[in-house]
Amino acid sequence: MEDKLVTIAEYMDSIEADMAKQTLEDFKIPAVVVGPNAGDLRVGALEMILLQVKQGDAERAKQILETQEQSYTPEELEELDDMDEFGSPEESEGPEEPKEQ
Repeated sequence: MEDKLVTIAEYMDSIEADMAKQTLEDFKIPAVVVGPNAGDLRVGALEMILLQVKQGDAERAKQILETQEQSYTPEELEELDDMDEFGSPEESEGPEEPKEQ
């Protein structure tokens, strides 16, 4: 039965889960985010958020997510981990120096 939903990934926050869902949908794979805190913008929810796809799409979806994750350098992954839910650095590094023209 290829229409059965299966879990292909688990996330600690809804933002990461929603980003993975959008990635799959960009590849025309319908996905759903399931969990008690799905859609909650708070990071670090207590329970895991599940990303599910149809069983027939599961292997391809896993490969896509793995490829997307591997396309980042370790520095980029660290930078992404350091961002808050709005995509800004969590710690301010001070004012930016004006660029010379």
